[in-house]
Amino acid sequence: MTAQHKNKVWIWIGSIFGILILIVAFGAMFLSARWKPILTEKIKSEVYNGSHHLYRIDFKSINLNVITGSLALRDVTLIPDTAVFDSLKKKQLAPAHTFELKLKKLQISRVGILTAYFKKRIDVNEILLQKPSINMIFNKVTKKADSIKDEKSLYEQISKTFKSIHVKSIKIIDADFDYINKTAAKKTKNSIKHLDININDFLLDSLSGNDTTRFYYTKDASFQISGYKSITKDKMYSMRVDTIKGSTASKKITVKGFNLTPLYDELPFARKYKIQKDRYNFNFDKIEFHGVDFIGLNTDQKLHAKSLGIGPANVEVFMSRESPPPPGFDKGRNYPHMALKRLNMPTLIDTVKLRNINVKYAEFNPASKKIGSVDFKALTGNILNVTNDSLQLRKKNHAVADLNSLLMGSGKLNVKIDFNLTDNNGAFTYSGNLGKFNLKNLNPLSKALGLIEIESGDVQHIDFSANGNLRSASGKMNMLYTNLKVKLLSDNIDGEGTKEKGFLSFLANAILVKNENPQKGEAPRTASMANTRINSASFFNLMWKTVFVGIKDIAGVGVVPEKNPVKQQKVIAKKIREQKRADRKAARKAQREKN
Repeated sequence: MTAQHKNKVWIWIGSIFGILILIVAFGAMFLSARWKPILTEKIKSEVYNGSHHLYRIDFKSINLNVITGSLALRDVTLIPDTAVFDSLKKKQLAPAHTFELKLKKLQISRVGILTAYFKKRIDVNEILLQKPSINMIFNKVTKKADSIKDEKSLYEQISKTFKSIHVKSIKIIDADFDYINKTAAKKTKNSIKHLDININDFLLDSLSGNDTTRFYYTKDASFQISGYKSITKDKMYSMRVDTIKGSTASKKITVKGFNLTPLYDELPFARKYKIQKDRYNFNFDKIEFHGVDFIGLNTDQKLHAKSLGIGPANVEVFMSRESPPPPGFDKGRNYPHMALKRLNMPTLIDTVKLRNINVKYAEFNPASKKIGSVDFKALTGNILNVTNDSLQLRKKNHAVADLNSLLMGSGKLNVKIDFNLTDNNGAFTYSGNLGKFNLKNLNPLSKALGLIEIESGDVQHIDFSANGNLRSASGKMNMLYTNLKVKLLSDNIDGEGTKEKGFLSFLANAILVKNENPQKGEAPRTASMANTRINSASFFNLMWKTVFVGIKDIAGVGVVPEKNPVKQQKVIAKKIREQKRADRKAARKAQREKN
């Protein structure tokens, strides 16, 4: 065969292939053009009929590529029909959640068109939704007891058209997500920006509905939020979260790098308010839920988790006594187990695990004009049966905390608290013990808040137990110690500075203070302790003040009456008002002299 003849053969073969490619291309264009209106009508009717007429989908345009098996919808909206929902709700057939969806583009890649047409199986490689706006609306609905079994499954609804639907991956990227709860007394809305959702291996066939390894027909549904930042509505805090992740396959929700940071220093923050207001500074490295019941969370809005791990973390709380307490407000409603009752969501966490948490409480005392503080370092322990779920409370109505920490970073402290979760009077019991401890470590607290300086004192052991409720606590205490010596300090209300009460300190140490327990030749002294909480005092304030009553009694100064905190607050408030008037008068005088 000559070279010229060979060239003609290749030209002939190339021409045939070129013609075939043109035929396929024009055929694809023809099929795409013809199928567009058919697909448009089919998609809209399937969504409408498949949702029992609850949803309508609309889109501006549809692009179909038969060769690559790709489909794109532009300017998509999915809206529920409220009239249909109300009708389904009356019939007790309505879903708990409805959705509103808007997005610029929905991309479906590598659809097996021939497989779908001839074998009645839909196989999709990926469905991609970029930057959608999603509203998820929760409505409390009831289901007919006899209708749940009679309701057609999702597979039964599509089985006449397709044998199966399989999607390898569904990705929602950078979504704006709003969760709206219409069941509360006041409609609430929670917004999330930059939400990513990945759904892996969605399979709808005759068997997948009963596959216990799947969550709503998927092998895994996961989400992630990264770099969340905001300023609180009151403009007093900045909030930041590095990442929030969740996965139905692992049954975990993980929060990393949660920070709540006040925008003002301690006293400037407190002085922004006319009443006492706690200032919080939180830094949590990690918060993680394990064993989350995602189905119950979705259908019944119940949070059930096997465990909640918290820590490492730093928690700081500051409060100034400079301002009066909120009128008519009782901090008893914020007892941990009373606050748990008020959660809108039924909650059951089998075990809360606290790990390596540093806790600091600081308070400004206008009587000394100083800030006193107490630190609990490396707080670790477990809290069992944290719940407000009515069914669980019938089985077990107590939550039990067993906590260990280092008081002021040195004394080994163990505290056990038993919360009665159903008692209307906030009943609880607590007990604890403290190992060897140098009492001088308490001076950052005692000097500013108690106007007592501890010159020396060595504790060998303390143990205590008490019963408490919303109003009071009482119990017993043992404390073994040596070499106790204190100084009594004057207040600083008149601005003259905190000074030692030399003669009174001498009398106290010589007559009242018992420098050791047990004293030589005597049995160890014990004490009964009792304390009544004022409305502006917190749960933990009641606990430690009750213990402090026992310590004072054993140390020999229990006979010294404490100042009435309410009357003392009124005296302080009066002095502050007088000082402010004097400051304003001096400022006006200085302005007149300047002019």
